[in-house]
Amino acid sequence: MRSTLVMTGAGRGIGRVAAEHILRRAPLTHLLVVARGSSGAGLAVGGHAVSHVAADLGSLESVRSAALEIRRRLDDGELPPLRGFVGNAGIQLTNALTEGPDGFESTFTVNVLANHLLIRMLQTRFAAPARIVITVSDTHFGDFRHNLGMVPGPVWRSPDFLARTGAFRRPGTTTAGRTAYSTSKLAAIYLVHEHARRLPSWIDAVAYNPGFVPGTDLARDADAFSRFAMRRLLPALTLTPFAISRAAAGRHLADVVLGTTEAPTGSYVDRDRVVRSSDESYDPRREAELWDAAERFTGAAAFV
Repeated sequence: MRSTLVMTGAGRGIGRVAAEHILRRAPLTHLLVVARGSSGAGLAVGGHAVSHVAADLGSLESVRSAALEIRRRLDDGELPPLRGFVGNAGIQLTNALTEGPDGFESTFTVNVLANHLLIRMLQTRFAAPARIVITVSDTHFGDFRHNLGMVPGPVWRSPDFLARTGAFRRPGTTTAGRTAYSTSKLAAIYLVHEHARRLPSWIDAVAYNPGFVPGTDLARDADAFSRFAMRRLLPALTLTPFAISRAAAGRHLADVVLGTTEAPTGSYVDRDRVVRSSDESYDPRREAELWDAAERFTGAAAFV
């Protein structure tokens, strides 16, 4: 059965590995890469169908334009039925002061709002059965076991506050930037839970945690030593239970997308198994509050 899979973060890192696995294992899949410029457009594996829609995920206007273009291609029959969305793109900055063109803090925009807007604008185009997978992070636990002391735990506040620059203590520091990251990943889990409640029963929404994956470009904006450590020193941790290789993490992501790893809607997949996320990540009041805020920030309801 031919189908379309829309994916962000497919051009490099675990996303690229996952995309290659998906194309090999599900050859009737048309992969539509959403990325800045032409990133990911050359991903075709063995002649499988890959196309591209340009978008800057840090700009909600750009995300809206991309979603409208995807809808047009689906409606015009240029793409096979839409049966999947993977929100794998993410950023981690060295401060909590970077503001995007919409006036929102950039980490929150890319890691939370962009996914919400894409899902909401595409939800009426999904064909049954369908699956949505959002890449999250075990940094949302906030303890040493899950982050090795490298990333502070999340600090939850009102979404109206979190979405703006300066939401965390000493906002110009790397610590604040990493706090913004872990908090955004907690927010992403909240929205997965809320999408699971609100979407039709034939659309699954699942959170996927790859674990700590050294050697990716997530820390590309960090200082020189941190970049060196991520690329040259910390990959040795993949020989221990504390980290996982890019190849393994990408394969696990493909397993979740393709359903090889069984995961009911609303669940949290840690690498290759469904587990419980942090106690803090189950909070219906916060989830509803964040949903309402994301709707206001993105204006998504006007396009559904």
